Amino acid sequence: MSMIQTGVLDLDSTHPVATTGGDTSTFTHVTFPTPFPAGSRVIVIPFVQTFNGPETPGLRIADVTPQGFRIRINEILAGATKSDGHHTRETIGWLATTV
Repeated sequence: MSMIQTGVLDLDSTHPVATTGGDTSTFTHVTFPTPFPAGSRVIVIPFVQTFNGPETPGLRIADVTPQGFRIRINEILAGATKSDGHHTRETIGWLATTV
């Protein structure tokens, strides 16, 4: 049986672009309103809901568990120009489901 949950949060970035896998020190932790059953395989699908800054806000998801996940804005690189990582506040919607 599949289970689906949704949510929304406001998120910005004041840190450089995250490029080191496994370093989630600049991520925001999101707790699901209701934990998924123990042992569930959960996926999270995030969507940017607003257009508040001129750069494209990429999203990174990490550490997905039945209790929650971590997320951050990670500005997308523009060709050879590396983003400074700073991004204004955006509204992020997310959908989490079991597979």
